[in-house]
Amino acid sequence: MSETAVAESSNAELIALIDEHFREFKEGSIVNGTILDIRPQVVVVDIGYKSEGAIPVSEFEDEEIEVGDEVEVLLERLEDDEGLIVLSKEKAAHKQNWEKIMKVYEDGGLVKGKVKGAVKGGLIVNVGVEAFLPGSQVDIIPPRDLQEYVGNIYEFKIVKVNDDRKNLVISRREVIEAERAELRQKFLQTVTVGDKVEGQVKNITDFGAFVDLQGMDGLLHITDMSWGRISHPSEMLRIGQTLEVQILEVDREKERVSLGLKQMTDNPWQDIEARFPMGAEVSGKVTKLLPYGAFIEIEKGVEGLVHVSELSWVKRITRPSDVLELDQEITAVVLGISTEEQKISLGVRQLEENPWSEIEARYPIGKEIKGEVRNLTAYGAFVGLEEGIDGMIHVSDLSWTRKINHPSEMLKKGEEVEAVVLSIDKENQRVSLGIKQLDNDPWSDIDGKFKVGDKVTGTVAKIASFGAFVSLDGDIDGLIHISQLSEEHVERVKDILKVADEVEARVIKVDKIERRIGLSIKAVAYTEDQLQKESQSFETLRPSSDLVGLEQAFNLATTKEESEEWSPSED
Repeated sequence: MSETAVAESSNAELIALIDEHFREFKEGSIVNGTILDIRPQVVVVDIGYKSEGAIPVSEFEDEEIEVGDEVEVLLERLEDDEGLIVLSKEKAAHKQNWEKIMKVYEDGGLVKGKVKGAVKGGLIVNVGVEAFLPGSQVDIIPPRDLQEYVGNIYEFKIVKVNDDRKNLVISRREVIEAERAELRQKFLQTVTVGDKVEGQVKNITDFGAFVDLQGMDGLLHITDMSWGRISHPSEMLRIGQTLEVQILEVDREKERVSLGLKQMTDNPWQDIEARFPMGAEVSGKVTKLLPYGAFIEIEKGVEGLVHVSELSWVKRITRPSDVLELDQEITAVVLGISTEEQKISLGVRQLEENPWSEIEARYPIGKEIKGEVRNLTAYGAFVGLEEGIDGMIHVSDLSWTRKINHPSEMLKKGEEVEAVVLSIDKENQRVSLGIKQLDNDPWSDIDGKFKVGDKVTGTVAKIASFGAFVSLDGDIDGLIHISQLSEEHVERVKDILKVADEVEARVIKVDKIERRIGLSIKAVAYTEDQLQKESQSFETLRPSSDLVGLEQAFNLATTKEESEEWSPSED
């Protein structure tokens, strides 16, 4: 064999050996390399291939490296556009870490990681690879600011893995809950009723607060927070606050613990009746104003209620806030105590003399008084007798002769009136007055003034659709029914009479009990027999309640639009 042939054969063998060596390098595999050069931007690494690879310096930023150091790298590509191999140290570490993490996930273990930063909905954590920590899984208490966790190192449980996308979802909350479960069991095994323990306020609700006791949540009910009255737990507690409480009840089966805070101090309601006997004067601060009364703190943890009705004897106070202010110092009198219900009734008005105690002496029945009309209602008028004391004139006590539907027909607010004291109800604080009682009842001797058959003269006071009202002597009105105006048929009263006309009529009916007088114009010239018959026929005429009361009959009159006349007083 020639030398040339031998040389070619040797070269071929060498090439085959080299090719066989290089075939060991597979893309995606992790290989060992040696650092050949450290440049400003890249690190040159030799992996024993026919060409070197360059790795960005940034992948070594957390390490101190020197030429000659060995590193594990991931072979991404054997050749790039420039014929160089493409290597990555980070991807090699990521692949190795991922395999480790998968093993931890399969075994149900925990991983340690550092929080890199906050993103929408949670945190990014480096556990060898990047993982997502949802906000709901950060802690057992929802975090207010995720930035507080950035830079911290914690242990996590892997809860979800996507091997294809190399995504991880982790939870710190599950780690904490597992630790708390262990602590909770230990706590329940050792704690007893009456023990004093320290805890941290975890949550506040309308009915109480939950306190963290070494992994165990205990309920501190609002009624066990203070011996005094509080409206909401937030008045005493804040989330995160550390406090000492007493164990009131333990339910190991249901894992429930009831706590008490007020039990850490003496009960101020013990011997309360001895310290605050009935009738005693006490001083305190207004702590709350409500529509029905005011709460007064007379001792730490002890409050009494002044009902709105106990603020004044005479003033009409609708709201305590009209006369009292929060934090105001006041004096009151103890009216009653319920130790079981922990309630004290107080009164302020009892510090002054009750003006109603001697009301009967100042306003005896029958006494004539003068007073200002303070208010008008549908049923009567209130007249001021003195500061805070009013008397009431009922509509039925305004006139002997007129039927009054509303006191405004006779009285005006602010005007001075005279009246007579009719009765006094001291218990209910009421004084009844009357105006009509200032004069004699004209109907008391009506029999002597008017008899059936008498001829009378009067003035037309009002025209109604059914008749005319005539003013007679003594402020008494009589009714001339439309049928009594003439022997002829009368279509409209106003065709015969007008307001202020003077008429002569004859009395055909006198009813003392119902206070009514019936008159007739057509009967003026009647004989006694005719008059008797007319009187009997008039008895059957009862248009509505015309004869019962003047004002009711007036209300039956037609309107001005129907051309009926009205008395001047109605305009």
